Amino acid sequence: MSGPNVLEVRGLSARIAGQQVVHDVSFEVPASGVTAVLGRNGVGKTSSLRAILGLIERSGEVLLDGVRVDAERTDRIVRRGVGYVPEDREVFAGLTVAENLRLAERGGSTAEHRELVDTLFPDLVRRAGQRAGTLSGGQQQMVSLARALLNENRILLVDEPTKGLAPRIVTEVAETLAAAARTVPVLLVEQNLQVVERLAERVVVIDAGRVVHTGPARALLDDPDLVQRLLGVSAGEHDPSGEEAATTAEAGR
Repeated sequence: MSGPNVLEVRGLSARIAGQQVVHDVSFEVPASGVTAVLGRNGVGKTSSLRAILGLIERSGEVLLDGVRVDAERTDRIVRRGVGYVPEDREVFAGLTVAENLRLAERGGSTAEHRELVDTLFPDLVRRAGQRAGTLSGGQQQMVSLARALLNENRILLVDEPTKGLAPRIVTEVAETLAAAARTVPVLLVEQNLQVVERLAERVVVIDAGRVVHTGPARALLDDPDLVQRLLGVSAGEHDPSGEEAATTAEAGR
């Protein structure tokens, strides 16, 4: 992709409760499209995103549009235009959909962003008065995505958006992310290789807290031996986190 990188990570390390979970991670995110962070469970993918945002103890350099932000507090980084969709959604269960969205608005939120959210999430418009805790898992994921898209962002950090969702809902989430990626670059942590194949132009593979591979997504996914070696799965496998159980749960909502 042409143009400068929107995000650069250089020598990033991070610790949780004194234990090092990210080791000297470096990669770049171009100013357009989707960059996927891949790896087996528990290798440091989520911790890398959290370290970029300053949510856990970190060292190294994080540059947003060429400006170092690694010394700044999380709230200041977010105000610079970093949207974050956390793992497990983290909606405010006791508040309505509309209240969840209103709380997420920053100074850069505009009528144009609201129109985009309303277009991408018509079901949320219909459920504006419903408490978020009563929504299905897929609907809660849409709330989490909508909260990030309400604002002017330079980049979206999206962590495991399809985790535990039924296949039909996974497709809807992927479609939404594809639409979002047309307006803002996305750094996506994702286990489902079919979603990665559909969305990502580039991949960063992490193992044991370290980057072990970067490059075009297609070059990785078209190499079954490389997929097996780096990810421990075949190129055609889905997210192993329990779609069958999720299907049952979603069907009852």
